[in-house]
Amino acid sequence: MAPLLQLLRLLALLRTVALVPVSAKPRADDEQAWDLSYPELLAPARFALDMYNYGRAAGMRAVLGTVRGRVRRVGRGSLFSLEATMEEPPCDNPLVCLLPATNKTLLCSFQVLDELGKHVLLRRDCGPVNAKVPEYGNETFSSFLPMLNKDPLPQDFSIKMATVFKDFMATYNRTYETKEEAQWRLTVFTRNMVRVQKIQALDRGTAQYGITKFSDLTEEEFYTIYLNPLLRNGSRKKMRPAKSINARAPPEWDWRKKGAVTKVKDQGMCGSCWAFSVTGNVEGQWFLNRGTLLSLSEQELLDCDKMDKACLGGLPSNAYTAIKNLGGLETEDDYSYQGHVQACNFSAQRAKVYINDSVELSKNENKMAAWLAQKGPISVAINAFGMQFYRHGIARPLRPLCSPWLIDHAVLLVGYGNRSKTPYWAIKNSWGSNWGEEGYYYLYRGSGACGVNTMASSAVVN
Repeated sequence: MAPLLQLLRLLALLRTVALVPVSAKPRADDEQAWDLSYPELLAPARFALDMYNYGRAAGMRAVLGTVRGRVRRVGRGSLFSLEATMEEPPCDNPLVCLLPATNKTLLCSFQVLDELGKHVLLRRDCGPVNAKVPEYGNETFSSFLPMLNKDPLPQDFSIKMATVFKDFMATYNRTYETKEEAQWRLTVFTRNMVRVQKIQALDRGTAQYGITKFSDLTEEEFYTIYLNPLLRNGSRKKMRPAKSINARAPPEWDWRKKGAVTKVKDQGMCGSCWAFSVTGNVEGQWFLNRGTLLSLSEQELLDCDKMDKACLGGLPSNAYTAIKNLGGLETEDDYSYQGHVQACNFSAQRAKVYINDSVELSKNENKMAAWLAQKGPISVAINAFGMQFYRHGIARPLRPLCSPWLIDHAVLLVGYGNRSKTPYWAIKNSWGSNWGEEGYYYLYRGSGACGVNTMASSAVVN
């Protein structure tokens, strides 16, 4: 399922929640309505404002006006539905806000979950005050930035976006065969910039999203070309569980600094992330056990692993078995990457590395960290929600948007640590060094974010 569909399902679920009007009297102990001035509305309203202003420069932050709201008890928490007016300063930088330069008052609808004193923003819809406000029970996320989603774009805004798109084409050396295709890609690019704002607003970490080399691709194109549906749809071979590490994990660790990680590679327009995740793991295992770091061949797995589907996806568990059955892996120099399947050209005589077995690791992230620090980089699979537009920082998408059950991308854990007290996993990706933080992705550690702990594994080299 594409990430946007996950979002729509979440919103459909929210529409089923019956909210109590402000004027209604309480009907039961678990359901309570407050009038407009009730102080308990202030905390979720301020939180919603903070989330709206997150990442904005001081001169670009909106100011809260009037607020009204409704609430319903949900489990151990409260679900607030708020309407607020906000005064927003003019903005004329399309990379920051996308909306054309005007002095404007916005009318926003927020849903904030307060569970045991911790707030989570579930929905944010904002538009000009003259826009029709959706009724509770009929909200759709398409009304988020209604001016861009429904109304014709002002001419000056279109010119600005065309300029930004031209810069994108120059930066990433993008050319199109026809004027019609270029116009279509400009339309996709503009829509993606709107999506970026939605993803940014719903991220609780320090990640920044924006223009990347994938910004002219539709969500469906990106998913089909670069991701791996077999990770969640394929039947996984059961693996032997790894022995637990009794030692406590050090506060931080980074195998890049210790020589166990090769340079960032690029899978190209091929859903071969599974092969890169596995070779990265085997490279680390060979280095730790044999003392030599070799860049190993992903193309060998694309061509010779008949249990997997090359550019159409694969499973790390299958790849380990294929390596063992083939008799090892050749190096990148001897069997270079082509980015498409071809006839198997493996030679046991040229193989430089072998593995003895493979193991599945604990889903406990503390135990994963301890294992990584002692044993080496770990092959994992994650839900790639938001990664199409990830630039830097620690990603922490809302769990319903980045479900651990919808993993679709295999990567390599190479370390962990904290940035400004925010715990992270350092993840080696396979989309080249001109994506993310020089090819790396940083994901929040400790909550099973995006399923990072659901499919952790490693080869065994004796």
